[in-house]
Amino acid sequence: MTSVPDRARVRLTGISSRAYEHPADRSALVALRKLSGFDVLLSKLFGLINERALRLTFLAGAVKVSERQCPHIYALVRDGSYILDLPDVPEVYVMQSPLVNAMAIGRDRPFIVVTTGLVNLHDEEELRWVIGHELGHILSGHAVYRTMLLILIGLAARIAWMPIGYIGLRAIIWGLEEWFRKSELSCDRAGLLAGQEVDAARRALMKLAGGPHLSELNPDAFREQAHEYDAVPDLRDSVLKLLQLQGNTHPFAVVRFADLDHWPTHGDYHRILGGDYPPRRTDGDAARRDAGCARPSAPARPSCAPWWNRRSP
Repeated sequence: MTSVPDRARVRLTGISSRAYEHPADRSALVALRKLSGFDVLLSKLFGLINERALRLTFLAGAVKVSERQCPHIYALVRDGSYILDLPDVPEVYVMQSPLVNAMAIGRDRPFIVVTTGLVNLHDEEELRWVIGHELGHILSGHAVYRTMLLILIGLAARIAWMPIGYIGLRAIIWGLEEWFRKSELSCDRAGLLAGQEVDAARRALMKLAGGPHLSELNPDAFREQAHEYDAVPDLRDSVLKLLQLQGNTHPFAVVRFADLDHWPTHGDYHRILGGDYPPRRTDGDAARRDAGCARPSAPARPSCAPWWNRRSP
């Protein structure tokens, strides 16, 4: 398998996260910031995030991806960083776990963690979409919120015996979880922009729902299943859907499939690949978000451009 990037994919130079931001993501974050005490809690938690401790945890108990360890994943990360024009290439760790999961966490220098369950489930193009999804979280400044959510969930478990404090904390957690579920829809689109292979994204989401046996899965039938789930015959089903989402940070796979399946044909996907997208340098909202999640004192990570140029035929 070659590690040379596929030059047929379009590089999205200077793309803003607003280009792929889902409307529900935007509205959920606005609602979250209106929660009483959220800004205060946010500022307090920001100082509690010990990124060094986070990184040491994975340095000690996971595999740090490089040209010598999991080189095929390293190539996908550098390729995706180039396509989405990230300023530098984030670190990636592979963690031994049968659970299928990936996350972007950290504050000044966000990094990506993927499980062996996820790596073993997906082929190369599907994994490219997953990596692009996580790179989208980093580009959008989501990693710091994800890290805060993990801290808050752990804190809530410790103070469950304090009803007043626990209820207030759970309100913040519910708000963060609701926003994070919406942010997943945005970053599914980012993964598609990074991989630029719609069928691979569809396969990846079907595998998340039904496992590795693609011969037993059918995208048309899965699409019909998504439409069946979306059709709400009465109020009871709407209530049940809300209750089933509690405690989940991701939307259900059929919901993600339906939304991502719709975007290439009815959204801005092809327009963005054609070069029509908001650039980072002129997007005020994206610039403020990036400024809130990045620190000038953070040491630089390796740039993806020299590798791309070096590996080019």
